[in-house]
Amino acid sequence: MSGFERFDPERQFREAWNAVRIARNVPYSLFTFGESELPYFLVLEPAESGGMVSLRQGQVKITRPLIITPENAEPEFENFFESDEEAGFAQVLLSRTASFSHLRLNNQSQSQRYVSDSVEETVSRLNRKLDQDDEDRIAILTAPNRLAGMAVMRYAAERVMQSAHDNITELRERGFLP
Repeated sequence: MSGFERFDPERQFREAWNAVRIARNVPYSLFTFGESELPYFLVLEPAESGGMVSLRQGQVKITRPLIITPENAEPEFENFFESDEEAGFAQVLLSRTASFSHLRLNNQSQSQRYVSDSVEETVSRLNRKLDQDDEDRIAILTAPNRLAGMAVMRYAAERVMQSAHDNITELRERGFLP
């Protein structure tokens, strides 16, 4: 790898994006107006070899303004990133799509607890529990420890992009679009 490749933000973004996984997705669209909540479990690989897998529970609140103005045109990501590297990844994503215009995304996570030595075992246990509880609104995400914010951002980004079609349809039905 040449010295220039190490500073290629798009390549770094793709590598980080592909290092996180949505192990259990949800089938629902975001609300077209107001606030949507995206609850999740985040399973993090050990920070060091031989360490324990950690688990965080949280939710992303996505707020769409009721009135769009130049002041709220830029998207806001709150409480997602613990490092400048991760925040830089968000800028790569935001520069590629208009889907996030006017959105405010606020990540609220609880403290992390150490649960196992296996990501797969933890995901399997969570899936069984959610199935048993007939819970279909909570996602399960996995990531290397250093990419926790990226995992949550990817989940929120995919929900926003997958909801766009339904949101446009609703806007047309309400007479806001031709």
